[in-house]
Amino acid sequence: QRQLVESGGGLVQPGGSLRLSCAASGFTLDYYTIGWFRQAPGKEREGVMCINRDGATTNFADSVRGRFTISRDNAEKTVNLQLNSLNAEDTAVYYCAAAPLNVCSESNTAYIYWGQGTRVTVSS
Repeated sequence: QRQLVESGGGLVQPGGSLRLSCAASGFTLDYYTIGWFRQAPGKEREGVMCINRDGATTNFADSVRGRFTISRDNAEKTVNLQLNSLNAEDTAVYYCAAAPLNVCSESNTAYIYWGQGTRVTVSS
């Protein structure tokens, strides 16, 4: 069965960094646009960043602009999300998702495969 798995979440102090990874089982990420989403406690799921299958990236959330970076790691066969300068508002469960598209989309319906999420907690 085709499946996505996120990893790298954890507890970090404000100003710290984390590196989240998204790996695929049963298919390759190379031919999918990969989006990262997050859902904070009591809030709706929001798009964070996306990388299409041509390598172009899109930032969805203004609050993470300049702090987060999405990339593909061909050696590890993963899509990663580097989280820098973290603050308490970044606390959320982070999900990766795959869409059979050529361009990035912020719409949840565009993504047909989702991971189980990895929890990021920013606290002192």
